[in-house]
Amino acid sequence: MSDNHKLSGAFAALMDEYHKATNELIEVIQLISPAHLMKTIAPESENPDCLSIQTILTHVTSSIFSYAVYIENVIGLKTERPPRMLLLHIDEYISRLKEAMAYTENVFVQNPNIQLEEFDSSKKINTRWGQQYDVEQMMEHAIVHVLRHRRQIEKALIQFSD
Repeated sequence: MSDNHKLSGAFAALMDEYHKATNELIEVIQLISPAHLMKTIAPESENPDCLSIQTILTHVTSSIFSYAVYIENVIGLKTERPPRMLLLHIDEYISRLKEAMAYTENVFVQNPNIQLEEFDSSKKINTRWGQQYDVEQMMEHAIVHVLRHRRQIEKALIQFSD
């Protein structure tokens, strides 16, 4: 559940689920050693974000910030995405995940009149990967994105124990 109780309704529900997904990810990764963090898990992958748990977590933390920045930009704020950070220790990723989640929650706290649903395609968020979302859809995508990568990391950790 969210630490910040300034949100209500659909905003609170979305953030609670986002926190839940992120906390589940943190629970999975919290004991990962530096060696396992950087170990190649998918040498055949053409996606540089999926080569190791380190690259997956770099991608996930960067994405959490990016989704919030997309929302800020669609409401008229001209925010730049924070830089991607390739980190060396799991504690640094856990801190970065928490920082990204706080940043996201603050977007909603500071902008309580954000429109979740938008039917006018000219007012939707156009992502760099070609999808078009309203704020609610972006948040739903963000939640599932964390869940998918948590699952991917869980599978990698099973690989390490074989």
